[in-house]
Amino acid sequence: MTKLTIDGQQVEVPANTTIIQAAELAGVEIPRFCYHERLSIAGNCRMCLVEVEKSPKPVASCAMPVAEGMVVHTRSDKANKARNGVMEFLLINHPLDCPICDQGGECDLQDQAMAYGSDRGRYEENKRAVKDKNMGPLVSTIMTRCIHCTRCVRFATEVAGVQELGATGRGEDMEITTYLEKALTSELSGNVVDLCPVGALTSKPYAFSARPWELRKTESIDVMDALGSAVRIDARGREVMRVLPRLNETVNEEWLSDKARHACDGLQYQRLDKPYVRGANGKLKEATWAEAFAAIGAKLKNVAGPKVAALSGDLVDAESMFALKQLMTSLGSANIDCRQDGAAVNPAVRASYLFNSGIAGIEEADAILIVGSDPRREAPVLNARIRKRYLRGNVQIGVIGDALDLTYKYQHLANRADALSKIADGSHAFAQTLKNAKKPMIILGMAVLSRADGAAILAAARQVADTCGLVKDGWNGFNVLHTAAGRVGGLDVGFAPGAGGKDTRGILDSAAKGEIEVVYLLGADEIDTAKLGKAFVIYQGHHGDRGAHRADVVLPGAAYTEKSGTYVNTEGRVQRAERAVFPPGDAREDWAIVRALSDVLGKKLPFDSLDQLRAAMRVANPIFAALDSVTKAMWSPFGTAGSIAATGFDYPIKNYYMTDSISRASRTMAQCTEEFVMGGKARTGTHG
Repeated sequence: MTKLTIDGQQVEVPANTTIIQAAELAGVEIPRFCYHERLSIAGNCRMCLVEVEKSPKPVASCAMPVAEGMVVHTRSDKANKARNGVMEFLLINHPLDCPICDQGGECDLQDQAMAYGSDRGRYEENKRAVKDKNMGPLVSTIMTRCIHCTRCVRFATEVAGVQELGATGRGEDMEITTYLEKALTSELSGNVVDLCPVGALTSKPYAFSARPWELRKTESIDVMDALGSAVRIDARGREVMRVLPRLNETVNEEWLSDKARHACDGLQYQRLDKPYVRGANGKLKEATWAEAFAAIGAKLKNVAGPKVAALSGDLVDAESMFALKQLMTSLGSANIDCRQDGAAVNPAVRASYLFNSGIAGIEEADAILIVGSDPRREAPVLNARIRKRYLRGNVQIGVIGDALDLTYKYQHLANRADALSKIADGSHAFAQTLKNAKKPMIILGMAVLSRADGAAILAAARQVADTCGLVKDGWNGFNVLHTAAGRVGGLDVGFAPGAGGKDTRGILDSAAKGEIEVVYLLGADEIDTAKLGKAFVIYQGHHGDRGAHRADVVLPGAAYTEKSGTYVNTEGRVQRAERAVFPPGDAREDWAIVRALSDVLGKKLPFDSLDQLRAAMRVANPIFAALDSVTKAMWSPFGTAGSIAATGFDYPIKNYYMTDSISRASRTMAQCTEEFVMGGKARTGTHG
């Protein structure tokens, strides 16, 4: 530990700490533009200059390590004069367009100019102008405003892992640009807008839409993938204007994926705002809630419980699934499932479907085996964690599956699933790598578990965990990476087949044969609706997507921004999404719809409010009692031993930008699809 004095306050910090970090620990704020705690040190803006006794000139505090006995002054006349000079130089070429800049009101340059800038300028020559660059459909560029802090360059290279941004030219001709004048191909590109301390990089979909002081801000979580990233939803009136990341060190740090950030405009299009009932002519027509419920009641009146089934979608909250499960049980049906893809996890063994090491646990792992998963597209922020661990060194990463570009080097072990059996029996060399590691982990993707032999692969992965020491000394390296935000919560509330009940495949096969006569789709759009046969379909959801097109009765529900709902992320963390706006038209919260329907059917559910429902959930499963915490799962037997086919994987995400009803309705995601998917962006491999 090193002792130093900052503004008269004695501080003790670890060796190799920089002055700016020591000042933060002491509660002293030092202005900065280029410095960011998650990026490498550049030291090129000089705004963080401080006075250090015995030093002949001001020192850049972001790049200077502390020394024993060092005396630092951050508010002295010398330090302030140095910052005033730096600010004057920064504003020499910066355009005076704050009134039309999207960064206005939340701009670091504005804030620090108020504190350290002059009330007039001495520069009379012409200002420099820089041509704007094309960075794709998400990032708007006004490069004349750029102050060359290089935060965007360092983020793209270090965190996102796409070396497509850099500085060209020297001196006054220096420019930040994409080397080949093309769009950024990272699924994390929107984060450069948050990092930019001026208005050089702004959000293209949000451009000229609103000012920050007009917006109502709601802290919530993201449901576009299973990570559960912390977000802030900014709304004006009934419209969600933008989604920004919040700090959560254990989940998403301060990053957010592009789909989570920009798919929110899909909440404005193709919305269901009224109930519909299919008439005698085969067309859906508008109806009242009473008429829709009456149509459902008339159908269920003559159908036995075992001939009724329910499927839940990927974006559904735990409360709604719990209510629907209670209703299906009262109707005498055990045919329920929240796994639209048929994932072969064991609902009775929580450890079989969790990311047991935790997302932050990736940074502790020293050997990682990825099986049938494309984390770059299934969970881009989690993939950035793996890259972060890779850059620190001393970690070996192996991949069984396609040779994908994951932004870090790895050993491509095989592209066939049966290679996992060789690791399980110790005949593969990577088995010894896992055994020699102190904290090894395996990551199973949905491409593995949704196969016909998924249960056998799950059993083989469990064998790898046991034989290679993945579970030991308080460490559990057995991990499942889900792609659906509602999946773990659905399994935790028991929205899975009961005794004698059918799973998703069984429900669809039985419906095609006419054995199941009524199917309740709770936001379930990712199924083959052609297999529903002649079944009477009730669809409850917020978008007119695939399920609604096939439905006989449509019940308009609320999207995740329009209700308070509980979600459990892939690591088992219980989180709460909060209502930012109200649902459109006659749409209602999903649990309330199920509760009202139960009354009409004569199967009244035992709760009348959201609080009562949540109390019942906590009784049914105590894990819901603690928000924002993870309850460790017991390590118990799971999986069904069997043969594994020597075939590759069918990855669930073909188009990252359109994976659910919200993103499919988003115009921004349609532009991204046209730019990155239809444009033929190659998915090449980077492996060693």
